[in-house]
Amino acid sequence: MQIHAHITKSGFLEDSTLRNHLINLYSKCQVFQFARNLFDEIPQRDLVSWSALISGYAQNGLGKGAISVFNQMHLSGCKCNEFTFPSVLKACSITKDLNKGKQIHGIVITTGYEFDVFVANTLVVMYAKCGEFLDSRRLFDEIPERNVVSWNALFSSYVQNDCCEEAVGLFQEMVSNGIKPDEFSLSSILNACTGYGDYNQGRRAHGFLIKLGYDSDPFSANALVDLYAKLGDLEAAMVVFEKIALPDIVSWNASIAGCVLHGYNDLAFELLGDMKRSGVDPNVFTLSSILKACAAIGIKDLGRQIHSGLIKMNLESDLFVCVGLVDMYSKCELMEDARIVFDSMPEQDLIAWNAMISGYSQNRDDKEAVSLFSMMQKEALSFNQTTLSTILKSIGSLQVVDMSKQVHAFAVKSGLQFDIYVVNSLIDSYGKCSHLEDAARVFKECPSGDVVSFTSMITAYAQSGQAEEALKLFLEMQDLGLKPDPFLCSSLLNACANLSAYEQGKQIHVHVLKSGFTLDVFAGNALVNMYAKCGSIDDADRAFHKIPKRGIVSWSAMIGGLAQHGNGKEALKLFDQMLIEGVLPNHITLVSVLCACNHAGLVTEAQKYFESMTVLFGIEPTQEHYACMIDILGRSGKLDEAEELMSKMPFEANSSVWGALLGASKTYRNVVLGRKAAEMLFSLEPEKSGTHVLLSNTYAAAGMWEDVANVRRLMKDSKVKKEPGMSWIEVKDKVFTFIVGDRSHPRTEEIYAKLEELSELMKKAGYVPIVETDLHQVEQSEKEMLLKQHSEKLAVAFGLIATPTGAPIRVKKNLRICLDCHTALKFISKIVSREIIVRDLNRFHHFRDGSCSCGDFW
Repeated sequence: MQIHAHITKSGFLEDSTLRNHLINLYSKCQVFQFARNLFDEIPQRDLVSWSALISGYAQNGLGKGAISVFNQMHLSGCKCNEFTFPSVLKACSITKDLNKGKQIHGIVITTGYEFDVFVANTLVVMYAKCGEFLDSRRLFDEIPERNVVSWNALFSSYVQNDCCEEAVGLFQEMVSNGIKPDEFSLSSILNACTGYGDYNQGRRAHGFLIKLGYDSDPFSANALVDLYAKLGDLEAAMVVFEKIALPDIVSWNASIAGCVLHGYNDLAFELLGDMKRSGVDPNVFTLSSILKACAAIGIKDLGRQIHSGLIKMNLESDLFVCVGLVDMYSKCELMEDARIVFDSMPEQDLIAWNAMISGYSQNRDDKEAVSLFSMMQKEALSFNQTTLSTILKSIGSLQVVDMSKQVHAFAVKSGLQFDIYVVNSLIDSYGKCSHLEDAARVFKECPSGDVVSFTSMITAYAQSGQAEEALKLFLEMQDLGLKPDPFLCSSLLNACANLSAYEQGKQIHVHVLKSGFTLDVFAGNALVNMYAKCGSIDDADRAFHKIPKRGIVSWSAMIGGLAQHGNGKEALKLFDQMLIEGVLPNHITLVSVLCACNHAGLVTEAQKYFESMTVLFGIEPTQEHYACMIDILGRSGKLDEAEELMSKMPFEANSSVWGALLGASKTYRNVVLGRKAAEMLFSLEPEKSGTHVLLSNTYAAAGMWEDVANVRRLMKDSKVKKEPGMSWIEVKDKVFTFIVGDRSHPRTEEIYAKLEELSELMKKAGYVPIVETDLHQVEQSEKEMLLKQHSEKLAVAFGLIATPTGAPIRVKKNLRICLDCHTALKFISKIVSREIIVRDLNRFHHFRDGSCSCGDFW
């Protein structure tokens, strides 16, 4: 401006060359008012004046201004040259004004500049940045003498439009054509390799940088740090970073972001400290990365400090920052703080809404997540697949099927019903709501099912007790060539556990081994659970000891398995070992511990654990813990103590507690307490037949046949059906089902012949039918016949004729095994020299050589 004043005083302003230099100066310095004033004062504007103004607007990113000046120039009749066209075409690229770009392209052709390399390069860029890649490549191919700038123009445009794979291909083509890349080529191709995830090509580009002497170029060095950091080679990223003489904010941000991306959060914090000590202040991108690190490892205090720093920097209203804060507070379980940030945002975009809904869902505040989604609908805000997937997860947890259907309708209306994430979430939500038909329909209608879809559907079947359907679907998946992941294997193992399908469980174990999931904690836990529930506690123990990092789920599964198999003392030893290793129990572990005491009759030990759980572990007893303790006292005949404990409960007794009392009343023939417990159960669970049966058996055991008749009449009037006793046995990958007196099996004659043979051998060994366990008012001979045909005896007889000699026989029963069957199976195990494993409603019974693992206490 001082020089401008000298020119004016000296009278040289009329000189067109000086005036054009001044217009160029003010344009480049973004003082367009001065540039325009000088321009407007020119009586006869030449091409240089127009070009200076157009170039200034374009170089400062003001595309519309440049195009406006070009239009005036064109109307004035002034013709462009090879310097003006690149500027105005750059303006079209900035505004993505393809129509204007095509018009200018027409002028280029009519004026004969289409083969000028500078003009051709900017045409290539303009078409590419407007998304017309075919036209861009065609123009590129028509350039008679392509130089490195031409190639740079093409593949940098591809990179900026996220067509990274194509950009990498173009770079390789350029090199093969003998064109030597420059530092701009290499920094662009490094960005392409990062976007495409091509580590090897990135390494080759690094080699070019070193070979051509561009490795000290700051843009290329930053691109290298970003490449290695984002593609997981943090060691290489740090080597490159440490060679940068003066790292700038971009260098620091690339290193920190890479550390956070790959879970090296401690290193990210170290780098932040080094960055501050070097005198480089963090910016919004730095702090956003550090917020992610705080979220990942739950450092609440540092997260709050960063929030304070953002407020001081006047960045707390930045949308990008706010979403990071919401995410950080959500993952640190500070939902009130997350909501304050969300509500204070001047404008909430879809990403912010998704972050807030996801936060509530992750923190199991599913009602609030659904409420926020409803608010979105009222405000007619848009949503995407992330929104729907997240909200379906919360709806599944709440088990509200009507909401699942509403969200399903939203998905259909918005065209997202076949999005794979939405499909998988719908299957999962319908499955958790026990609407298997809807889940199966969504699964079948999906045109492109993946492993996650199959996992969701298989899990839905397994969780709903349809284990056979789950295993059938797995076979279909194998036919399609899809390989299982650890989550799918876990679901299949749980399905096998529910069916007591030991052989099929072993086959899934083979898939776990083949797929290399043996070190996966989910698959390991599922193996422990499956083997324990299929009656092989030794296999469960082996699977447990192969889990590399045993968490509380692993320990709880093994302790629970030992308890179910009657190994109460071993379960308590394992619990002590868990505490020694520094793993604290949760409420599920303590339920397993109490069950272990229960199945082993360890009343004193149970009382010790129950009374100290709050003091030692900070866990308040739940209904489940009270139910276990009341059952332990009831089974040991301490009914008064059981009633007293129930009266001290800090909440109303549920069906589990009253059920435990009713069972004890039946065992010890306490009709008064049994009647009281049954009346409470009638009001809590009127549809369940078990209460009527237990009460009826309590009356029958006391010889009160009139009351038995009244209970049965009540069942009939209430239309409550008694659940029939059923037993299952797996033979050659197929599960066979039996009910009392069953004659539907194709080998029925052999089964009953085997029963007769066993009856004769048992009588010789001293077995006498315990007819008192059959409470029907019929003759003793008929009672003996009914006892002989109980479902578990039929299943065992079939196992003896259908399995190899010496192999264990594994039977699952839906009700508690009766005293007579328990006694008979002890005799049979000794007669046939086979182990018989029965999983009943309460526990496992291992019959070996005439005795049972439960010690006759069940």
